[in-house]
Amino acid sequence: MNIKVLIVEDDPMVAKFNRHYLEQIQGFEFAGWAASGDEALKMLAGQDIDLMLLDIYMPHTSGLQLLSSLREQGSKVDIIVISAASDNASIRKALQNGAVDYLIKPFEFARFQAALSAYRENFQLMHKEHLSQEQLDKLLRHSVHEAEEDKVSVLTLPKGLTEGTLESIWSTINRLQSPVFSTEDISSHAPISRISVRKYLAFLTEAGILEMELSYGAVGRPVYMYKVKPEGHELISRYL
Repeated sequence: MNIKVLIVEDDPMVAKFNRHYLEQIQGFEFAGWAASGDEALKMLAGQDIDLMLLDIYMPHTSGLQLLSSLREQGSKVDIIVISAASDNASIRKALQNGAVDYLIKPFEFARFQAALSAYRENFQLMHKEHLSQEQLDKLLRHSVHEAEEDKVSVLTLPKGLTEGTLESIWSTINRLQSPVFSTEDISSHAPISRISVRKYLAFLTEAGILEMELSYGAVGRPVYMYKVKPEGHELISRYL
């Protein structure tokens, strides 16, 4: 029995790309493409869908709004989020509403394959009439492992720093147009003094979340410039 998959993505090229990946993995069947939340709801009403590959950034109805609506309606369709949204709030909301995995664009095929393979294994176990303790432990292992990791990975902020201000600064960083930014770039977009911003950026740099370099202009003093390191999005989740 193939797992029927609906791709919900407003960008046709990305949808085609995801379908191409999907069709390389055994046990899955492409059931359709919806370019919006409304289209997705119509397709779900017209056919049986096991799994939805869901984008977040879509016009009119976002993926998170669609996910919340489906859960309110009692829909049992499973969700794997595939989105460029890497902020802590989006990830938390998706997982709280039952998303079974979350892939941040851009991603490698190996990560996509791992997510689908793990889902296929769990799907097959959940459709058995009876489970042995060993099978049940295997099914629960992933969520138990995540819970243990969460306990270990939550870190305390240094004295003088607050989670609320850190979250505000991190959200501002993610909204900036440029991947490289200065203290002034942050303070001009958030109601936080430059002195405070500088203190938080120094902490993020020490924590390995940001990297810093000096930029020398034609005139004036050098400016400290920052950018998020590749592992920064994962590391910040230990503090927020």
